[in-house]
Amino acid sequence: MRPVRAPWICIDCYRAARRRQNLRSSISIRHGSVSSPLPSKATRPLRVGIIGSGPAGFYAAARILKKSDTACVDVYEKLPVPFGLVRYGVAPDHPEVKNCEERFEQVAESERFTFIGNAEIGSSIPLSKMKVHYDALLFAYGAAKDRKLGIPGEELDGVYSARAFVGWYNGLPEHRNFLPNLDSDTAVVIGHGNVALDVARILLTSRKELARTDISEQALEGLSESRVQRVVVAGRRGPMQGSFTIKEIRELMQVPRARFLNKDPSLIPTTTYISQLPRLEQRKYRMAGLLKQGTPPVNLGEKHWELWSMVSPTAFEAEPTTSALGRVSFRRNDFADPNMKFEKTAKVVSSDETSHVDTSLAFTSIGYQSIPLPGLTEDLKVQFNSRVGVIPHDGFGRAISGEGELVHGCYCTGWVKNGPTGVIATTMDDAFASADSIVRDWESGKQLLNGKAESRRNDNAYGWTGLREDVQLSQPISWTDWKMIDQTEVMRGREYHKPREKFTSIPEMLGVASGS
Repeated sequence: MRPVRAPWICIDCYRAARRRQNLRSSISIRHGSVSSPLPSKATRPLRVGIIGSGPAGFYAAARILKKSDTACVDVYEKLPVPFGLVRYGVAPDHPEVKNCEERFEQVAESERFTFIGNAEIGSSIPLSKMKVHYDALLFAYGAAKDRKLGIPGEELDGVYSARAFVGWYNGLPEHRNFLPNLDSDTAVVIGHGNVALDVARILLTSRKELARTDISEQALEGLSESRVQRVVVAGRRGPMQGSFTIKEIRELMQVPRARFLNKDPSLIPTTTYISQLPRLEQRKYRMAGLLKQGTPPVNLGEKHWELWSMVSPTAFEAEPTTSALGRVSFRRNDFADPNMKFEKTAKVVSSDETSHVDTSLAFTSIGYQSIPLPGLTEDLKVQFNSRVGVIPHDGFGRAISGEGELVHGCYCTGWVKNGPTGVIATTMDDAFASADSIVRDWESGKQLLNGKAESRRNDNAYGWTGLREDVQLSQPISWTDWKMIDQTEVMRGREYHKPREKFTSIPEMLGVASGS
């Protein structure tokens, strides 16, 4: 029987998930059933600490609780509020992507689940103290650092990271004081990924459209004063090599009163070219049809966006005698093999041809990067690859030490495992795989953080119950506390006729949770 899509999974994520054999064989999307767990050799419950309450952390928690009838899972979050990327990374005009929060709410209702917010692992909770209270630790936190272009002028006024901009309009406390100067008729976005298109779409969307979303009021006011009429989205390879999805391109095409200009149509395969390919190969060129079609006539207006391909930024140049951005310079690229220009794996080489865009506003969107938690290597012997920003693993989520050996009881999933790639569906698959490794290792009696299951005693001393006696947190936030914050945000949103108005201040969140 074909699985039925649950309401908390958007149609695009559902379709992507359906294409993955491991999902079809191991989970009923409607009911969340999983394959039967292995016979347990343990004499007491498995205790898992998960660091990070975004999609990776919650999907892993759900999987562990399903596969082990007695497992107890504690999810730790640096902020007082859960959901990570879903709350602070998904664009406000994408409410359907946030439907997975309903599933996460169900997970949190389990008596074997505990949420600990406002808890910074590595500082307020040292890993050295944390590890003695758990059988397994799963690192599921995201990326808190921007990748840099490494070109002159990146520090100029008017050059912003897409991560900061996204955090600002989504109400992330870290960026509540972010004040982009949008007094420019042209904006340049460096990058050909979904986040780059999110930035372009938000810049082109009217205040009326955004006001119906959960965008922060501060950002809404700032965007309402924007002078941006033209957005240039620039990437170093062609549109067929872009990391953006069809869904993102389609939505940008549908922004009211904003038209699309393609800088180089020759980089898009023709209908004739595509029709000559085998049927299975034709599917990967659906993006081409969308780009060829362009903007619906009803959307023609003053604003527009341009897709620049085959260009690499070489410098952000300042206005004379100022520290403000004046223009962005580019060098043109060529395909190393012209016959590969429509292939995803095509490589490019730089040429001598240059160009530039006069603007005082630019965003860099070339990816995020995770950073190691304090004590990760020193206390747990877990290796961290700082160059790419990931925890090395065995392919199934088991962390590896600097000597290349497995670190018993330490696991990873999500962006800190794979880098900032994929969508919610791929995050779910990956979280399931790492969670399965934890349960499989426990059920088979393998060595974990503090020995094998049968050697552990003093049942009351483990997990958050035991850890909270060893650390001093000023105000740990429970799931009940979060629900108070949640309900207050929804009430605040009614004043603005929107789904919610998020708190952008941690002290305000803590004040609501404490009833003050």
